[in-house]
Amino acid sequence: MSALLEATLAHLRALVGFDTRNPPRVIDTGGIFDYLRAQLPGFDVTVTDHGAGAVSLHAVRGAPKYLFNVHLDTVPDSPAWTADPHALRVTSDRAIGLGACDIKGAAAALVAVANASDGDMALLFSTDEEANDPRCIAGFLRAFPPLPVGEGRGEGGANGMTPAVPSPPTPLPKGEGSYQAVIIAEPTKGEAVLAHRGIQSVLMRFAGHAGHASGEQKASDSALHQAVRWGDAALDFVDAQSHERFGGLTGLRFNIGRIEGGIKANMIAPSAELRFGMRPLPTMQPDGLLDSFRALAEPAPAHFEETFRGPSLPAGDTARAEERRLRARDLADELGIPVGNAVDFWTEAALFSAAGYTAFVYGPGDIAQAHSADEWVALDQLQQYAETIYRIVDRGNA
Repeated sequence: MSALLEATLAHLRALVGFDTRNPPRVIDTGGIFDYLRAQLPGFDVTVTDHGAGAVSLHAVRGAPKYLFNVHLDTVPDSPAWTADPHALRVTSDRAIGLGACDIKGAAAALVAVANASDGDMALLFSTDEEANDPRCIAGFLRAFPPLPVGEGRGEGGANGMTPAVPSPPTPLPKGEGSYQAVIIAEPTKGEAVLAHRGIQSVLMRFAGHAGHASGEQKASDSALHQAVRWGDAALDFVDAQSHERFGGLTGLRFNIGRIEGGIKANMIAPSAELRFGMRPLPTMQPDGLLDSFRALAEPAPAHFEETFRGPSLPAGDTARAEERRLRARDLADELGIPVGNAVDFWTEAALFSAAGYTAFVYGPGDIAQAHSADEWVALDQLQQYAETIYRIVDRGNA
């Protein structure tokens, strides 16, 4: 076992020991953040409480070109765990613990690299990725918007686009400014992921008329019948998108997660509620999809509300998305990180991309282990990730 892996596991044992389950969203600026502050001597550290358990730590040493981002919150543990989820177990080939794969393993490696090297480095830790309420990244982007080429660290990080807010004056004070690119840690099996689907969640309500179920019914009488008819039309609509493609991804992912309503079998349902989620390709327009789903059946739903939206990676229309994907690929090649396939799951890399940053996803672990009982990360992937980040930072490429 290399010294860098040993240090990574020591930090991972500490990080897993902190309860950062989300929900219940009771994370504050102490605990795990006290630990991180103590492990980052020589860094300018800013800790921000965004409320509702969303806390971020931005640490900068020198004048780095790239920002490494990783979330520290985890999903709740399930009853199927065979041991204490907050006590790290290390076997001959894996580290087991809540968040070890998603994604405290990467966080531990970043801290280990920060101590093993004195190179320029920037880190952003956050605690709200699992909450569908991205306050930490939104707050960071307000404070550090991408800058035009020629400003900020390196050559700028806005893909040549003018930012929505004025850039800060140059020269920039130490620890301030923007970055050329952001590398977001999620379980990608040690490969750079350049593209993934967006995500949208929707709440619908249907209104009918209560009555005895023995009589003949019109299409609008039962709210549950409306919901079922809508669901049938929605599945047909999704099937019709199967020919759409982007970066190795195909079609529209769609799921009706819940239908609730009615009173009993012999009563016409006066109300019903349906929740669905979809994961569009980068080339699919979110607003257009919402309009299509809203208009699928008659009568129209009594209520139609998008409850969460995460853009795809890369963000933008077809031409801009492809341009951003190619920029990210060039950066991964430059840093010596192997490029993998696009993935179906969503990450906060899309938020950085939508703001104008070049961004890709790169981390140890397999998404198949994330959110599972006895969650684990392979030691060889953990070591490979730590060594790659060390090489980038130590050679002055970060």
